[in-house]
Amino acid sequence: MSRLRPVLAWAAGAASVLAYAPFEYFPLAAVALAVLYALLGRAADAAITPGARRRAGFLIGWAWGFGALGAGVSWLYVALHRFGGMPMPLAGSAIALFCAVMALFAGGAGALFADLRRGRPWADAALFGALWLLTEWTRGWLFTGFPWLVSGYSQTPPSPLAGFAPVFGVFGVGGLLAWIAALLAEAVTRRRIACAGLVLLVGAGGAALRPVAWTVPVGAPLQVALLQPNMEQDLKWRPDMLPRWLDIHLELLRNNPATLVVLPETTLPLLLEHLPDGYLDALTRSAAVGGDAILGAFVRDGDGRIFNAAVSVGRSPTQHYAKHHLVPFGEYSPPLFRWFYDLVHIPMADQTRGAEVQPPMSLAGQKIAVNICYEDVFGEELIRALPEATLMLNLSNLAWYGDSFAQPQHLQIARLRALESGRPMLRATNTGMTGLVQPDGTVSAALPAFTRGALQVAVRGYTGSTPYGRWGNGPAVGLAALVVLVVLAGRVRGRTPI
Repeated sequence: MSRLRPVLAWAAGAASVLAYAPFEYFPLAAVALAVLYALLGRAADAAITPGARRRAGFLIGWAWGFGALGAGVSWLYVALHRFGGMPMPLAGSAIALFCAVMALFAGGAGALFADLRRGRPWADAALFGALWLLTEWTRGWLFTGFPWLVSGYSQTPPSPLAGFAPVFGVFGVGGLLAWIAALLAEAVTRRRIACAGLVLLVGAGGAALRPVAWTVPVGAPLQVALLQPNMEQDLKWRPDMLPRWLDIHLELLRNNPATLVVLPETTLPLLLEHLPDGYLDALTRSAAVGGDAILGAFVRDGDGRIFNAAVSVGRSPTQHYAKHHLVPFGEYSPPLFRWFYDLVHIPMADQTRGAEVQPPMSLAGQKIAVNICYEDVFGEELIRALPEATLMLNLSNLAWYGDSFAQPQHLQIARLRALESGRPMLRATNTGMTGLVQPDGTVSAALPAFTRGALQVAVRGYTGSTPYGRWGNGPAVGLAALVVLVVLAGRVRGRTPI
């Protein structure tokens, strides 16, 4: 049986992906974590020495994490092989290695839990939730962070746990999810009825928080056109296709006037300064018919540094936002990894980081906090614009990942950002999913993926602050750390608290 536990953990981790978009069977996330909790408990009980407990716990946790990430982010292969030109065996090996490294965080949680648990249901469940929160949070910032598919993202509405997102953020929701998963495991394996009752109580608490309006509308509705040009990634950078792409963008802008028109990330596949003479003026005139436009473009400063930027044109003075949180290997090379670029072909891959704090754009009476693609995975970075910002806007290009889970998973991430901030999240993407997410985390409108078109929406800005908008991850991380410290203190004294 001991040899089967890592296999079962891997299968449970892989199955957990069904809890995320596009499937969104959110209860499966709790089931998958409950299986992990039960496997860790049995492995710890069967181990003879503390070292054996830690090793067994690490292997089971790592297998769970490897299964979840391998099934959930396999779309990275498309970027490396199909569009990056990396040979198939190397691309597959690179993704497997990446998932194996990221799974170390789940392995660490498993090792610590197996070592610290003492067979007391209430204490063990609290410890499991706290360790899960802390390790997912660490994955979200260590080595620039990769918080994609942290467990809290699976709990978008209609999950009752979504009610806790404006209070504790995605990591706090993930910790609560792990806690109730452990309670469920205790209720099933040891017939602890009180544990099941507490699960229902937590769910009821989240459901009661769902209708709470932490922020309020401000100003008149804003008419917005979100444009989706649907440029094929393998054709985007071909010089012979450039006139066609420029014509498509100008036509989309002219045919969809609005107070604010938005084009996606790097929608112009060249430096802004290299646009044909008069083209930017034509874009500006077309935008000014209704108001303003924001477009994604590469810009270069006086020192020759290149930025992935959003630029406004139209009636208002031109404003800029430069992407701060760049993607390793895609937008810059980490130290000692320049060799990676000898294996792949990624245009504009040597970019410069924008300033950590940048003011929102002031357009049409609203303060618009722009973020670009991968940046909206980092909730605590986005709330730096609050409470000044009244709207949030994401510009993305996920064409790198083809027709995969990447698009719906990214939209689900935007839903958590809207919940955490109490702000609408507008999304303009190249191939999908372009849409409008309301402050309650619901998607009120979206374009079909891989189609060219415009989404016309009316959106209101919001003012005020959610608890998460004020304090970020501090309360959730602090509470989880306190639980672990209490358990450690009890171990030092030779008894188990709670």
